[in-house]
Amino acid sequence: MKLYKRILGEGKPIVILHGLFGSSDNWQTFGRKLSEQGFRVILADLRNHGQSPHSDEMNFKVMAEDIKELLDDEGLPSAFLAGHSLGGKTAMKFAFMYPEMISKLVVIDIAPRAYPVHHQGIIESLQKVDTNSLKTRAEAESQLAIGIEDSSTQQFLLKNLYRKEKDLFAWRFNLDAIKKQIENVGEATYPSSPFDKPTLFIRGEKSIYINYDDEREIYDHFLNVVVKAAPTSGHWVHADNPEWLLGEFLNFTK
Repeated sequence: MKLYKRILGEGKPIVILHGLFGSSDNWQTFGRKLSEQGFRVILADLRNHGQSPHSDEMNFKVMAEDIKELLDDEGLPSAFLAGHSLGGKTAMKFAFMYPEMISKLVVIDIAPRAYPVHHQGIIESLQKVDTNSLKTRAEAESQLAIGIEDSSTQQFLLKNLYRKEKDLFAWRFNLDAIKKQIENVGEATYPSSPFDKPTLFIRGEKSIYINYDDEREIYDHFLNVVVKAAPTSGHWVHADNPEWLLGEFLNFTK
C-alpha cells in the first residue's frame, strides 16, 4: 500500500510514524523543527489513518510491509525510524522483519508486550457522532463530549474530521476497520532473536504504557538499547515536552 507522506527538509532521512487515531499532521511541528537541524523528515500516515488508503486488513505485518514500500519508493536502503504508540509497534515490527533497512530505531511510549484492548469507549463515542447530519464541527464536539470528558482527547480526535463534500463531514480514519481489527493493534511484537541495532525507548514520565517490568523485558530483547523517561510527559510526549524530545532525537542521531 502506498502511504500518504509529508516530507520536510533535506538531509539524513528520518521516518516518523504516528499513533492510533492520529496522522502525520500530529508530528508536523516537531518534524519541522527536526528538519531545521539538517534532516529530511518523512511523516507517514499509517493505513486506515489520515490521507492514506483504507483497507479491511490491519495488522503489524502488513503495516510493516507498507513502510518497506515507502522506503523503497523513496530510494532509501536504510533509515532512522521512529514511531509513537501504534507507530512504535509498527516500527518495531518493521525493524524485526527488515533489520538491514534500519540504521537506528526510536520507540515512543509503547512496549513490545501485548496490551489489552482499551479503546472501546473512544470507538463507541466516535460511532455515536452522526457525521451524516453534522452541520458544524461544534456539533461533533458536543456529541463526542457525551462519552469523552477529556477535552484534549476530544480535540485530538476532531483533527480527523473533515468536509468530504460541501455539506457532508467524515472521519479520515477508517473507523469500521479499526474497530474490527482492534485486537491486532494490541498484539505483542517481539523479535525472533535479540535486536542489535541502536535503539532508544522513550516513555512518558506520567504515562502508564511502559512500566518497570516492560523496561526489564526491553533490555532482554534489545541488545543495544537505552530507555529514557520524558520529564513531565504523559503518553503524547511530542506534545507534552517537544523540546526535550527534539534534544533526544538530535543526540541519538550522532
